[in-house]
Amino acid sequence: MSKKSQALAVLLVSTLAFTVCFMVWMMFGVIGIPIKKTLGLNATEFGLLTAMPVLTGSLIRVPLGIWTDKYGGRLVMTILMAITVPAIWLMSYATAYWHFLVIGLFVGLAGGSFSVGTPYVARWFPKNRQGFAMGVYGAGNSGAAVNKFVAPALVVAFGWAMVPKVYAAIMLGTVVLFWLLSASDPAHLVPSNTRFRDQLKMLKEPRVLKYCQYYSIVFGGYVALSLWMVQYYVGEFGLDIRTAALLAACFSLPGGVLRAVGGWLSDKYGAHSVTWWVLWVSWICLFLLSYPQTDFTVLTVGGPRTFHLGLNVYAFTGLMFLLGIAFAFGKASVFKYISDDYPTNIGTVSGIVGLAGGMGGFVLPIMFGALMDLTGIRSSAFMLMYGVVWVSLIWMYWTEVRRTEVMGRNAQAFSLQG
Repeated sequence: MSKKSQALAVLLVSTLAFTVCFMVWMMFGVIGIPIKKTLGLNATEFGLLTAMPVLTGSLIRVPLGIWTDKYGGRLVMTILMAITVPAIWLMSYATAYWHFLVIGLFVGLAGGSFSVGTPYVARWFPKNRQGFAMGVYGAGNSGAAVNKFVAPALVVAFGWAMVPKVYAAIMLGTVVLFWLLSASDPAHLVPSNTRFRDQLKMLKEPRVLKYCQYYSIVFGGYVALSLWMVQYYVGEFGLDIRTAALLAACFSLPGGVLRAVGGWLSDKYGAHSVTWWVLWVSWICLFLLSYPQTDFTVLTVGGPRTFHLGLNVYAFTGLMFLLGIAFAFGKASVFKYISDDYPTNIGTVSGIVGLAGGMGGFVLPIMFGALMDLTGIRSSAFMLMYGVVWVSLIWMYWTEVRRTEVMGRNAQAFSLQG
């Protein structure tokens, strides 16, 4: 098999593996709803339940990135997926709240797969196609949408306990398929005696910190909202779980699949331009999504008149769809920054940035739940996200945009036309 064919095979089978891992990682976004009802959980407890797998999937990303540089993505990915199978199966036998929290930590290891596949796939492609390759692999985020199609059907037909059993079987089959169809190249290994502590020193670099902030929005926000949206639709619009999951997939699906388009755009126009537009589109969408359902009375010459202001389910879903597209492009553009700035250290830096994004996905659902319990306003989740995007826009303006020439011969637009 030629190198080009090998690269394509690696990309396809790795994307499949990541899709399955992400589907498993997002499992609580659907089965958490019947579990919440059975255990009588409040919004904060539900947020913690959905966030537990995200915690371990985030914390393990840095060591996984280091091990991928050192031992190769094929071996690390296979072992990682195999380890999660028993934990996924055991989930169906959990009965107490702490059972779900503890087992969720082990299931969450599947989320670390991103830091394995990103450097593994990138090294099979030339520099000018790495953004696209990483974007295709990152489209495995659409596993969040696959979960919203598969899990509700299983819950309605057989009960929530069937979902972990089916997912464990799927993961086991994926382990076998990945090992058979993937390949390894010794030239891609990076000899390293660097310790875990030394790798974390990358966090001292201002650019890495900035990319962590960006990724905590476009990936952390994507994970958090993917976990939160099904129960949001059920509570806010009174939908049943299957309809709610279908509409929630309007955010999750473009947020995953279109990552490859974001990679292509980042290769063509640069990571900076794509990220800048992503943040502005996200800011506008989140501003509109933040507005709660409101009734207000105005005293007119004809007497008091009451008006209602708020998004209906169609406008809400349309805005979520746009937000999903923006997040998809943003996830790809952040990793284009990394491959441009740290070509020999992709595994380590992507692990650190992935850790920050994953921690955003862990903290945000808990904060969503706490804000809802505190204020009683469901859209407070979007108010929080709106504030976080504001921080990134200001940071990006002061560190990048102010230094970019927008007119004259050195302007980016001029050079693109020329």
